[in-house]
Amino acid sequence: MDLDALAKELDQCEQCPLRKDAIAPVGWYGNPHSPIVFVGEGPGGVEDDFGCPLIGPSGQLLDKALWSVQMTRDRVLTTNVIKCRPKNNRTPDIAEASFCAKLWLERELEIIQPKVIVALGGVALHYLGNPDMRITRDRGQWFRTEQGFDCIATYHPAYLLRLYGKQQVAAKWDVFHDLQAAKARAEMLAPGYQFASEEKVDLFKIFRRRIQG
Repeated sequence: MDLDALAKELDQCEQCPLRKDAIAPVGWYGNPHSPIVFVGEGPGGVEDDFGCPLIGPSGQLLDKALWSVQMTRDRVLTTNVIKCRPKNNRTPDIAEASFCAKLWLERELEIIQPKVIVALGGVALHYLGNPDMRITRDRGQWFRTEQGFDCIATYHPAYLLRLYGKQQVAAKWDVFHDLQAAKARAEMLAPGYQFASEEKVDLFKIFRRRIQG
């Protein structure tokens, strides 16, 4: 099975209660041959509207962070632990994350076979690592996922947006160094891969065009 076939399955998913509060499941975006995959928490309101992971304010900050280490969204792949927006944008619980990820995320990763995974935030870290891990303590540390992939965690961009002043500046530098480390390992394991296009990708432009038909 390839990602296109998996996407068709995902579109029809109604296997958990989260589906009834979402417009549709939100899959993944990017290059299916990317050696690096970024795994976030789940779609918010903007993502639910556009059908693209990390396209709202958090995604725009992620784009800037990726550009700072010469990566663009069309050359990597971004996805989420859960595929349907929880009501009121609440954080999904461990049971919801596990149920959805076993249905979809694990199958995505099995198809993509990334060299490196970047866990964005606590929900992704808890699923890809274990529930005892803490993003403030364990970010920047390498570990192996249950599926055998190299993974490093960093702050979710939504967390950065909630910070101010020196605390935000320090956290942004942490993310910068984590992304540098992730890219360096991916470059070592996939020599010659081009991680960036010449210009940033305008996801709003791409998905607005798709919505308009």
